Amino acid sequence: MSGQDVVVTRVVGAPVARVWDAWTRPEGVMRWWGATGFTAPLAEMDVRVGGTSHVCMRSPDGHDLHNLWTYQVVEPEERLEYTLEFCDASGSVVRPGDLGLPADVPVPVRHLVTLTPRGEGGTQMSVTEYGYTSEATYRMSRLGLEQCLDKMAASLRP
Repeated sequence: MSGQDVVVTRVVGAPVARVWDAWTRPEGVMRWWGATGFTAPLAEMDVRVGGTSHVCMRSPDGHDLHNLWTYQVVEPEERLEYTLEFCDASGSVVRPGDLGLPADVPVPVRHLVTLTPRGEGGTQMSVTEYGYTSEATYRMSRLGLEQCLDKMAASLRP
């Protein structure tokens, strides 16, 4: 399998400003980051070009998985482009394989988030993760992203 991109799109019943806040404010990210059953005990957000956010997801058995998101493009309420790298609790970058993740996870994982107004107060959100080279890792990443975005959509319901 050559490089394949994960693309997941959701339409949520919340205005773009609320969806943007869910991506960029600590309290927003902590409501949805992590697959089903995971929590997000940490979200230190520095959302600006060149800024880095440190987020953590905690598994149901208490295992923490930390990420750094480094921003290349920040267009408020429209577009985020960032790279995701795995790190330890202090923010030092580590290889995915050292954390028990598949060794073929792209390093870093490039992300694109776009937000588009839809209907009466709704938002279409599209997220692309770039460069997966194995079917198993692609499927794992897609499932995790789908679950994260489902949690986000649920957190945005009135």
